[in-house]
Amino acid sequence: MLSEIRQKAIVKPGGVVEISSPELPLGATVEVIVLLESPPKKPEQSLTSFIGTARGNFATPQEVDRFIRNERDTWES
Repeated sequence: MLSEIRQKAIVKPGGVVEISSPELPLGATVEVIVLLESPPKKPEQSLTSFIGTARGNFATPQEVDRFIRNERDTWES
């Protein structure tokens, strides 16, 4: 029957990982599987950070007003 011991460890210099548990009997044969946690690739951004960044969007009310005035000027010409 298999039993499991789950621990987190810090990799020491030279890639050494040390596991210590009183549940491990002296002379026992064990299988060790190392799962490496990877850091997130990009920091999460808030939704408000996207305001005004897409094509056709405006970052400020002044930009909207300027755009509308320019459009009106093209209609009157």
